[in-house]
Amino acid sequence: MADAAVIEKLEAGFKKLEAATDCKSLLKKYLSKAVFDQLKEKKTSLGATLLDVIQSGVENLDSGVGIYAPDAEAYTLFSPLFDPIIEDYHVGFKQTDKHPNKDFGDVNTFVNVDPEGKYVISTRVRCGRSMEGYPFNPCLTEAQYKEMEAKVSSTLSSLEGELKGTYYPLTGMSKEVQQKLIDDHFLFKEGDRFLQAANACRYWPAGRGIYHNDNKTFLVWVNEEDHLRIISMQMGGDLGQVFRRLTSAVNEIEKRIPFSHHDRLGFLTFCPTNLGTTARASVHIKLPKLAANREKLEEVAGKYNLQVRGTRGEHTEAEGGIYDISNKRRMGLTEFQAVKEMQDGILELIKMEKEM
Repeated sequence: MADAAVIEKLEAGFKKLEAATDCKSLLKKYLSKAVFDQLKEKKTSLGATLLDVIQSGVENLDSGVGIYAPDAEAYTLFSPLFDPIIEDYHVGFKQTDKHPNKDFGDVNTFVNVDPEGKYVISTRVRCGRSMEGYPFNPCLTEAQYKEMEAKVSSTLSSLEGELKGTYYPLTGMSKEVQQKLIDDHFLFKEGDRFLQAANACRYWPAGRGIYHNDNKTFLVWVNEEDHLRIISMQMGGDLGQVFRRLTSAVNEIEKRIPFSHHDRLGFLTFCPTNLGTTARASVHIKLPKLAANREKLEEVAGKYNLQVRGTRGEHTEAEGGIYDISNKRRMGLTEFQAVKEMQDGILELIKMEKEM
C-alpha cells in the first residue's frame, strides 16, 4: 500500500481540488471523497499510486481532464476514477461497454477525398501504442527508456519498402539534424507543464527519438508522451494512401513488439483521452465559404462526430480559413469505422462548399 508521505501529499492535493471552485477538470468532477478514500492507499505492482494519477491535475487546476495512467494496471486498479472520466470524455462509451477488437477493415474503401486538389492541403492519420511489460512515463527508469529505445529503433531499422528510413536519437543530436527535423515539423520538444507535472519528462532526452522514412510520409515518435506515436501523412487528400501506409506499418511493428491492450478499453496509452483505437485521422482543409458560416460548419461536423480546430491545433485560429478537422470518436468503434466516419464527413463538407 502507499506510504504515509504519499498519502499526506494526496490529502493535501484533495483539499486543494476541493477548494478550487473555478476548476472545471474531469478530475475535480469525479474525484469524490468516497472515491478518494477508496483509492488513496492503493498501489500497482510497479509501485504507482493515486498521486501519480492525479498530480498533474492537482498542479494545473486549468486542466481539461487532469489525470494520466502511470502504468497499464492503473486503468484497472483506479477504475472508480478512470471509468467515469473515460465515459464522460468519450461520449457514448459507457462503463458497461467493451471496445471492439482491432479491425482496419477493407483499406481499399478509403479514397482521395479531394482528387482536384482544391480544398485539402494535407492528410494525416496517427495512433499511439505502448509496449507490453513496461510502465508509462512516470514509472520508467532511465535504463528502461534506453532499453525500449534499443528495441524500437532496431525494429524500425528493419522496415523495408516505402517505410524504410532513419532513426534519430534525441541524445547527442547534432545542431544540423535538429534544425532539419524542426524545419520538417518532425521534432518534438520536452513536454508542456501538464506532462512535466505528471513526471512524464524524466531523464530527458534519454531513450527519446524520431524515425522517419526517406519520403517523409511516415514518422514514429519514440518515448514522447507515449511509448510510440505512429504517424502517416502526406500533402493532398489521398486518405486511402495515408491509411494503408499506417496500417501496414502498425502490422509490421506489432509482429516484433507486443502492444499493451485491455479487454474493455482497447489499446492503452498514457492519457485516458487516447484509448481504444487511439486513432486520429485529420486533414488541413480550406473551406472559405463554410468558414464564413461557422455554425453550418459545426453542425455538419457534429453530425459526423468531427472535431474542428484552428490550423495549429487546439485553441488556435484558422489561418487563412484553413481548419484542422479530425474524427472525435476513438472508443467503442473500430479503426475502420473511426476513419470512415471522418472520410464521410470530409466528403460532405467539400460537397457543401462546392454548392455554396
